[in-house]
Amino acid sequence: MRILFSLVILLISLGNCTTKSTSLFNGKNLDGWHVDVPEMDSIPSADNPFIVRDGNLVSLGIPRGHLITDRVYKNYRLDIEYRFANTPGNCGILVHASTPRALYKMFPKSIEVQMEHENAGDFWCIQMDIKTENMLERRGPKEDWGIVEGKLRRIQNLTEGSEKALGQWNSMSIECLNDEIKVWVNGDFVNYGYNSDETSGQIAIQAEGSEVEFRKINITQIIALSESENQY
Repeated sequence: MRILFSLVILLISLGNCTTKSTSLFNGKNLDGWHVDVPEMDSIPSADNPFIVRDGNLVSLGIPRGHLITDRVYKNYRLDIEYRFANTPGNCGILVHASTPRALYKMFPKSIEVQMEHENAGDFWCIQMDIKTENMLERRGPKEDWGIVEGKLRRIQNLTEGSEKALGQWNSMSIECLNDEIKVWVNGDFVNYGYNSDETSGQIAIQAEGSEVEFRKINITQIIALSESENQY
């Protein structure tokens, strides 16, 4: 059943047109991004947790906050290479991000694709919802589901053991097409959600307590087949 499901997803993806991949990170500075770190509002001397080091984008983890694209994106595929270089920890990529500091006065409204060590590919609902198959099994009791503080916002991924050993580079691909989000980790298909509340928004990287290095953050725009046909 899982093989058939994955094949269907692949065929749907092949039915769309993609444009040339471009990098969201130039390897030199944070052009195209802006930082939202609450601690920096009140402590002028607070460090920026996002730096460029040896050509990599680095989330130092502290102080906590987000690095957010200036642009809004819709219908795209993100291809990312990252690693926890020192100790295992937490981080995430937020898609369809909008209202800043909407949760815990920290997280922008979004769907988080988790990168936490050993949980890469989980969804976290942040003031916005998404559906998956087997929701009761993967999210918990339905009466406790929600998108705000104190509710069950995590939807566990489909696999285990997809991540590489600590210190090695992992690849993550996130495809956002219409109201669907698909995630691959090191080539394994690890999550699929649909009926997302939002279908476009900014892209954000977390600083969430642990140092994470990124050596690749590429985006490829996707044109749905129906949209392509309408152009001719």
